[in-house]
Amino acid sequence: MKAELIVRRGVFAVVFAGLLAGSVYAQSQDPTPQQQDIRNDKKDFRIDKKDLAKDRADRNADQRDINHDKRDLSKDRADRNADQRDINHDRTDLNKDRVDRNKDQRGINHDKAQLVRDDKKYGVNSVQAQADRQDLHADRVDRNKDQRDISHDRADLNKDRVDRNADQRDINHDKKDLSKDRKDRNQDQKDINKDKKDLHKDRKDLRHDKRGH
Repeated sequence: MKAELIVRRGVFAVVFAGLLAGSVYAQSQDPTPQQQDIRNDKKDFRIDKKDLAKDRADRNADQRDINHDKRDLSKDRADRNADQRDINHDRTDLNKDRVDRNKDQRGINHDKAQLVRDDKKYGVNSVQAQADRQDLHADRVDRNKDQRDISHDRADLNKDRVDRNADQRDINHDKKDLSKDRKDRNQDQKDINKDKKDLHKDRKDLRHDKRGH
């Protein structure tokens, strides 16, 4: 009888120990709601830190793009202004050459009339007629030179206008890029501010869950 009682007690002890070990094992496997909250808070905290780092990197890249756009815009404006000065200079030269050409043409017309008069009055081979022919030749040379200068000034003017228009298109393009990069930078800054708020909230939740309140 005593042996049977001892055996029963031993069986009960083994069963109880097994139940106790199973309970401890189950507790170690299944986290409490508080532990689960802490894990979730830590996970959110890590995600927020990654988002914040990424948004800061994006913001800094956008700022570099903005600085680059500003330099491009400044350079293109300088080029455009230089081209405009060249255009103004070409116009001045063109106007001056036209005045000179017109003056030479009037000299040619005057020399022709004078040659006709001197041919009639003094003869074709007279000293006066020969002098008129020399003046006529010199005026024609000057007129032709002025005409070449006019053609050259027109070519320069057209080229400078093309350059000026290209620079203006670059300026317009730079302005669009600058506006877009500023918009991106501002959006990234908003994202950073939001990430900071989320990070602050997750820190607060983590502290709260660790205290078990």
